[in-house]
Amino acid sequence: MGCRALKSNLTSRIVSRMNGFSKGQKRIAQYILEHYDEAAFMTAFRLGETVGVSESTVVRFAAELGFDGYPELQKAVQELVRSKLNSIQRIEVTRARMADDEVLDHILTYDMANIRQTLDELPRDTFYKAVDAVIHARKVYIFGAGSCRSLANFTAYYLKMLCADIHLVYTSSEMEILEEMFAINDEDVLIGLSFPRYSSKAVKTLHFAHSRNAKIVAITDSQLSPIAPYADYLLLAHSDMATIVDSLVAPLSIINALIVAVAVKTLDQNRDKLKELENLWDTYRAYTQDNTEVPS
Repeated sequence: MGCRALKSNLTSRIVSRMNGFSKGQKRIAQYILEHYDEAAFMTAFRLGETVGVSESTVVRFAAELGFDGYPELQKAVQELVRSKLNSIQRIEVTRARMADDEVLDHILTYDMANIRQTLDELPRDTFYKAVDAVIHARKVYIFGAGSCRSLANFTAYYLKMLCADIHLVYTSSEMEILEEMFAINDEDVLIGLSFPRYSSKAVKTLHFAHSRNAKIVAITDSQLSPIAPYADYLLLAHSDMATIVDSLVAPLSIINALIVAVAVKTLDQNRDKLKELENLWDTYRAYTQDNTEVPS
């Protein structure tokens, strides 16, 4: 059984099955419930050693919960960590995982691993269907809250050069968000972005767009994400929670690829528009050509 079938809260799932576990499995369950921030980064062997059971017992425990294997259970526990930990706890987890002089090496290594996993696991057909949906949409809405707001802004900046009608939903009021999207319908696309800790505004925004039959491109980190159920095109980007900041490198890579794919497919129809933009930038010296404009 895959992750999609396990959208229900992991802790509730464990508690509801507690009476049916063996003695050893109950020890595993109790440890995960009480120390999920530590269990999230343990191998099956290490978790078993910590609670005093065999590695095979840990693997059977994962199967008992309906996971295909221990790695799936570990991902679910990590999802729990990302959703539950506050900023101080995130820093404490980081400090437990790396020394002060290891931060640069660890963070860049995590980001490279996130991109590699994303590339390996992202279905190509889903990605290119999302590209086509954006190209053929009457209007494209883009929404991201919190740290994802910068991703939404980046996406809108470039897509405005390529698509006829791009609307960046950029407000802090939930009601104003819905008012801005009041006219959304089945001819439109919403690109929604959300990563742990998930924004409730993002969930409500995607729910509203879904209720209006708009096509939804959801860029998030897991099938367990609360915005995943509303996606027509689910683009998953790994975002290992290593620090107080969200790792948005892999999501940004997906966005880069989405923009480039749209640009390549629409070049012929956008050629004149892009030439006009280049002329405009040149006329008003939007970009420096050399160092002559730098004050001495």
